[in-house]
Amino acid sequence: MSAGTLEVVRSGALTTVQDLGRPGHAHLGVGRSGALDPRAHRLANRLVGNPDDAATLETTVDGTAVRVSGAVTVAVTGAPCPVRVDGRPAAWGAPLRLRAGAVLDVGRATAGVRAYVAFAGGVAVPPVLGSRAADLLSGLGPEPLKDGRSLPLGTPYGPTPPGTDALPWHGPPTELALPVVPGPRHDWFSPRALAALWRERYTVSAASNRIGLRTEGPALRRAEGREGELPSEGMVLGAVQVPPDGRPVIFLADHPVTGGYPVIGVVPEEALGAVGQAVPGTGLRFVPGHVPAARRTG
Repeated sequence: MSAGTLEVVRSGALTTVQDLGRPGHAHLGVGRSGALDPRAHRLANRLVGNPDDAATLETTVDGTAVRVSGAVTVAVTGAPCPVRVDGRPAAWGAPLRLRAGAVLDVGRATAGVRAYVAFAGGVAVPPVLGSRAADLLSGLGPEPLKDGRSLPLGTPYGPTPPGTDALPWHGPPTELALPVVPGPRHDWFSPRALAALWRERYTVSAASNRIGLRTEGPALRRAEGREGELPSEGMVLGAVQVPPDGRPVIFLADHPVTGGYPVIGVVPEEALGAVGQAVPGTGLRFVPGHVPAARRTG
C-alpha cells in the first residue's frame, strides 16, 4: 500500500531528491548526479527497509520540513541535526514512525552540510534516464523543493528493520586528507607545483556546491610553455581541475562531463563522501593516492 505523499512545509536553503545517480550517460552529455554523501544516503534507506538506490531527500545546511499524508517510517542521517516531529524532539539516525498528517522538521546541521531523509518506499518522483536524482547542472530530474509542493511516496518494500544500538558513522570531517591519483594532465604543471600539491594546505571555499568543491590557498603554476588551453575533453567524478587562478577544484556529482582546464589528478570515488560534508573553512590537504586494485587493467 502506498504511503501517500509528502507536502513541503519548509523547503530549506537547498533540498533535492537524490538516489545513487544515473551513471553511463556521459556520451550523451549527462553527468551522474546522485547523493553527495552516498554512505549517509544508503544508511538512511537501510534504517527504513529500502534498497540502497531508493530516492531520499538531501538537505543543505538548514534542513527542511515536510508533512506526510499517511503513516510512514522515516530516518534522518548525514549531517547531525535536531529532528522534531510535530514540534517534539525525535531521534536522529534511527527509524521514526510518523502518523498521518505529522510534520517532520529536520533542523540546521550542527556539523557537516548535508542531511538525508529516507521514507519507507522512497520518494517516487518519475525517473529520468533511470534515476530520480536532481542534477542542478543539466536540469534533469525533479526541481529543488519549494514550499507547498507535494511529492509522491512509494510502496514500502517490507517491514522496517529492528533498531540498532550503534551506527557505523564517523561524522563530518574536521580536516580533509584526500588521496589524489596523478594525471591525466599532471605534466602541464611544474615539478614545483606538483610538490606544492602535496605540501601546501588549502581550505574549503564557500563557493563550493554540488558541481564542485572549490579551494582557497596557494596557486599551482603551470609548466613553462603550457599557458594555452586544452581542447575540451571528458571529465570524471573526482577530477581535480586547475582553472587559470591555479586553485584546485574537485568535481562532484553534478559536474560537467567535459572541460578544457587541465586535470592534475583524480580523487577516488570512495573518498568523496567526506567532501560532501565539508563546511567552508575546513582544512584540506592532498596526499598521493593510487588506483584501487579492482580498477586496474592490463
